[in-house]
Formats: sequence, C-alpha cells, structure tokens
Amino acid sequence: MTGQHHRVKRRRTRDRVARWGLYASVVAYVGVLLVAPVVAILWGAMREGPVAFVSSLFMRDSLHALYLSIVLTVIAVVANTAFGTLVAWVLTRDRFRGRNLLSGLVDVPFAISPVIVGFALILLFGPKGWLGPIVQATGIKVVFALPGMAIATIFVSIPFVIREVGLVLDQVGEDQEQAAYTLGASALRTFLLVTLPNIRWGLVYGALLTTARALGEFGAILVVSGGIAGLSETGTMFVFRALDDRRDLAAYSMSVALAALSIGLIAIMDYLRRRREAAEGPHLQR
Repeated sequence: MTGQHHRVKRRRTRDRVARWGLYASVVAYVGVLLVAPVVAILWGAMREGPVAFVSSLFMRDSLHALYLSIVLTVIAVVANTAFGTLVAWVLTRDRFRGRNLLSGLVDVPFAISPVIVGFALILLFGPKGWLGPIVQATGIKVVFALPGMAIATIFVSIPFVIREVGLVLDQVGEDQEQAAYTLGASALRTFLLVTLPNIRWGLVYGALLTTARALGEFGAILVVSGGIAGLSETGTMFVFRALDDRRDLAAYSMSVALAALSIGLIAIMDYLRRRREAAEGPHLQR
C-alpha cells in the first residue's frame, strides 16, 4: 500500500512539473513573439521623450499616412460588410451549381500573397492592362491612386465578414425566417427584423477583423499605390520608408499608433465577447 502511495505521489509530481513546464513554454512563446516586440517599439518611440514622440507623430507626412490608412480601412469595412453579408447569405441559404467553387474563392485572399494582388491590379487597370483603355476612357485613375488602393484593401480583407456571418447563419438556421415569411413578411422586412438581429455579433466580429487586416496591409498597397509621401503613402508604408531613410523615431511613432489601434480593436472584441456571453448566459440557463 505504501509503494502504491509513493507511485501515485511521484506521478502527481511528474504531472505537476509537466504542467508548469507547459505553462512556462506558453509564457515564453507569447513573451518572445508578442510582448517583447511591443515593448521594443514602445521603448524606441519614447526613448527621446514624449515630446519628441508626439512631434514625430504629428508631422504632416505621418498624419496624412495615418489618415489615408483610416480612410482605406473605412472603405474596406463598409464594402465588405455590405457585400460580405450578401455573399454569406447566398452561400448559406441557397443551393446552386458552383456553390462550392464560390465558397472556395472567398478564401483566395488567404492563399495569395498581397504583392501578387497588387501586381494583378496593375495588369488589370494599368495603362497597358486588360481594362486600361476602358479606365482611361472614363478619366478615372485607378492604379497609383486611391481607387486602386481601396480595391487592394477590400480584396485582402474579403473573407472575414463572409465567414463570421456565414457561421452565425448556419447556427441560427432558417426556422425564424420561414415563420416570418408564413406570417406575410417581405424578404426585406424579414432580413431587417429577424435575420439582422441574429447575425449582429457576426457582423461586428467580421467588421473588427476586417478593420485590423486593412490597417496592417502593406504588400498590395505598396505595389499598387506608388508610395508617394504625403499623397499615396499609408501608415505601414510610412514605417517602411522611415526605416529606409534612417528616421527611426518616426517609424517607431507610427508603429505605436497602428499598434494602439489594433490593440484597441482586440479590447473591443474581448469586451463584446464577454458582453455576449453574459447576455446569452441567462437565456441558456432557462
């Protein structure tokens, strides 16, 4: 009996050591890959003092770059929220030939390098591109201008709203919508009063993920924008150019601003998740 007791004790000790080893590995992994870079960026931005940090961030070129990133992000969020919801609805509510192909195409931005996306836009809308003559006839400049940058940002962030909303639509099913149709509600009224409240959390999460992806986009924008300072340069491109010009403080300051926006989005998502769980908890208990 004593021998069995010792074996159980040794096994528990090994389990405890293994558990703490696992915890230490996780903390080390997160610390090296996530915490350390953020701390390094903050240290680089503040090493000359807060006044120098603020002055560097509020330079004309840096403000324009940050403003352009926000504008492109807003465009991408609005476009992908509207059309992403429509695509998610079609994929979950309809059965048609080519549905699986369309569903696969939604994930193409995850598989293709953003640099290739920017190059493809030049091949399509550039002066010698497939659609170049049509674009020139309209007088609208697409590549090396805001429209091309907006298209690139929209493309790389397409999947998030579609996947988040599609997941929610699958979970809620069609019963409530069919009941509304039976009671005489139109398709639009059913969507506004039944479907939209059910998918609101999917829309929120998808929009936040789209925002984070759009803010951090670099490759496609670099190729299709031309990267002209104060004109077609986003926040991420500003960081790249500032480092290349040996303007470390400017690069650190912009990095802090972009990181703060991203961390803020993470905080909002966490708050909304906890609020959702708190709201659904009593309902699930009943």
